[in-house]
Order: sequence, then structure tokens, then C-alpha cells
Amino acid sequence: MSAEIFDDRICDLGEGPLWHPNRGQLFWFDILGKRLLTKGAEWQFDRHASAAGWIDDDTLLIATETDLIRFDIETGEQERIVALEKTNSGTRSNDGRADPFGGFWIGTMGKSAEEEAGRIYRFYRGVIEPVTGPITIPNAICFAPDGRRAYFADTRRNLVWTQALDSEGWPEADPEIFLDQRESRINPDGAVVDAAGRFWNAEWGNFRVACYDSEGRLVEEIQLPARQPSCPAFGGPDLSDLYVTTAREGLGDRAGAADGPTYVVKTTARGQAEHRVVA
Repeated sequence: MSAEIFDDRICDLGEGPLWHPNRGQLFWFDILGKRLLTKGAEWQFDRHASAAGWIDDDTLLIATETDLIRFDIETGEQERIVALEKTNSGTRSNDGRADPFGGFWIGTMGKSAEEEAGRIYRFYRGVIEPVTGPITIPNAICFAPDGRRAYFADTRRNLVWTQALDSEGWPEADPEIFLDQRESRINPDGAVVDAAGRFWNAEWGNFRVACYDSEGRLVEEIQLPARQPSCPAFGGPDLSDLYVTTAREGLGDRAGAADGPTYVVKTTARGQAEHRVVA
């Protein structure tokens, strides 16, 4: 499996790829550039935006540094749904994804990655509530196919947790460590779970997306030419194409042409269709 460039527009911090299952269309973000992108188009925001879910064929839920909004794909119109750390100018949104129950999980973090400045929240049926304690760089938010487990990471701590969920998708009991990468110093970034329950994780600084089985064993890896893969998403006609955003943030003179585009890899896996957000 080899990676090809899907879109050569350079992102300072690519994130949040979302394959809209009804439109057959990929959306993604450049957080630092304050842009939402899709093939052949982009939209500029006046604040950081980082993650999305789909509400219907024409509407996305988008997480920004101050709110969750309805975004009309055809007109670009925005409507606030709920505030997100509106009074805290030092934080922004980061990784996020819809859960199988119609909720939407979104992490926040300090704009300079200040220690434990962020949290992960869940928006569900009009209410937004924190689902984790303080966290530094929230990432890898994704869900098992049966809806009974969530995953999330703190990239700064080199840890990925798994979280048991109740019948409405809220956390129950304490999270458990799924991947402990403190010794290897691997930086877990965005992730997605495929239809077989395998966890695909973009490893920041490690030139790869790594696939782990449900027990946390490494079973496959996809090499990328980009130093800083940031988040994967399955898409394409049969959900076997893996799209991967990348970033050139912090690379300075080391950044090359391979750092910042969005890639696609043909895989033998099959992803889950992204869940619809009930908003």
C-alpha cells in the first residue's frame, strides 16, 4: 500500500478529515490557516476550526475555538448551536468525531499546547458536557463499531485510552490505557476505527499510520512521505480508501514538499461510515 497525494494544497496543520457518506465527499481543515477544505473549494473562517460531523446532506456541524456551528455547504452560512469555551481566549478546538449515538465529541487545548489546558466534551441532544478531566493535546477520538467503546489520546503524554460507554454513549467507569507509548516516545495523533474494530492511528513525527487490533497489538503500518501525519479517515465508494491529513507546523527549514498535503492510500480494510450528528 503506497500513499498518493489526494490534494496538494499545503496545510500548516491539517486535521479533521471527514468523509460525508451521502455526498461521497471529503472535507478537512487547516487549523492554523483557519480553513475548511474540500476538493476544488475552500472556506475561510475568522477563528480556528478543526473538526466536523455531518447533520444532513447539506449541513455540517463544525467545531471552532469558540462554538459548535451549523455550516451550510452550499451557501457558507453559519449558525451557532452551542458555545465551546467561549470565554477562554487561550484555547481552541482540536480533534473530534461523531459517535454512534448521534453525539459529537470534541477536544480543546491551549493555543500553545499549555499543560492540561484542555478537555474533551460531548455534545448530545442540545447539551455539551465534559467527558474527561484536564488534558493537554486531545486526539484519537473514535469509536468501536458496536458503540460500546470510545478511544482518545493525549499526544503530550504518549498515551491512548479506551473508555466504556453506556447505552446512550456516555462514559461509564474509568478509562483504561489502550496504548502506552511513553517508552517508545511515539506521539499518537488522530485515529479512526475500521469496521473490524481495528484502531488506525496517525503517529505525529513518525512518518506513518499504524494499525492496532482491539487488544492493542500492532498488525499493520502505512508509511507516508510526510513527517507529521495528523489524522486518518476512511472514505471512497467502498470505504477502503484511507485519507490522511498532514502538517508542516514546527518543521521550519526541515519542511519539504511532502509535508502539508492530504494523502490517500488504497487499503484492504473497510471503514465505518461516519455517524450522523443529531443536532
